Amino acid sequence: MKSFLNDKHLQNEEAAYAWVEARIWPNGPVCPHCGGVERISKMGGKSTRIGAYKCYQCRKPFTVKVGTIFESSHVPMHLWLQAIYLLSSSKKGISSNQLHRTLGCTLKTAWFISHRIREAMRDGGLSPMGGAGGIVEADETYFGPTKEKKVSPQRKGRPFTKRGRTGPASKRAIVSLVERGGKARSFHVENADKLTVVGIVTSNVDRETRLHTDESRLYADADQHFVSHETVKHSAKEYARGDVNTNSVEGYFSIFKRGMKGVYQHCGERHLHRYLSEYDFRYNNRIALGVNDETRAEIALKGIVGKRLTYQTTSEG
Repeated sequence: MKSFLNDKHLQNEEAAYAWVEARIWPNGPVCPHCGGVERISKMGGKSTRIGAYKCYQCRKPFTVKVGTIFESSHVPMHLWLQAIYLLSSSKKGISSNQLHRTLGCTLKTAWFISHRIREAMRDGGLSPMGGAGGIVEADETYFGPTKEKKVSPQRKGRPFTKRGRTGPASKRAIVSLVERGGKARSFHVENADKLTVVGIVTSNVDRETRLHTDESRLYADADQHFVSHETVKHSAKEYARGDVNTNSVEGYFSIFKRGMKGVYQHCGERHLHRYLSEYDFRYNNRIALGVNDETRAEIALKGIVGKRLTYQTTSEG
């Protein structure tokens, strides 16, 4: 929490705007309306908004907030930066209730701020993971109940057990890929069946990669898509054989589930993909990869452009 005491941009509104502008516009102001970089001047006067500019090519005013997750928000910029820092530096996340208490805003505002920041953390990169000599671990897990229980035809009318829970059939499926010593990429899928899982793995992992999985039959045909497919047999209590293991992806699941159960406690299924983006982001920018809390917050800030998220679209999923 040292930065909250020492960094001016986290306490002062003008310093916050200047800090954001220096990172979003490293070469000077850019008009978000027409894309112009010339004939732009800063607006002055006591009644003028902080950080306001006017483009004399399209004759429209703007601030650095236009075209970003900050657009149309009445929350002060320095509070936005505090929220980004908190969400970036907390290993297992920070709840909307805690943000509400820390920032002094309403709970509804804190909830929306956190979802906007998760949108900024989302990485749309589709570059293949792994490569020659690289190892990618793949696994699936289940978290939280689905809206409706998916009744398999094999049940033949038999009643549900354990207070209505039947294991994976009634839970949300998540498939994650973790590059050994590198980054993670996670997906919330409706059904973790063979077709879906193989499609995710083959479209996101380089063919020259060594693929490591458990003995699940979902990956039975994976050896024909990659240079090698090696497995460990968890049912026989085999968790590693030489360098063959799925410890990295299981470690990722451990952090994710501890955070979701201990910090967030409740997550609507329509928002699960945003929480996965948050945990992927922190994992992909962790200390082990040379990224500290301040740098991680700056990386999150760079993702704010072009990711407008309205309250209505957030509420509807």
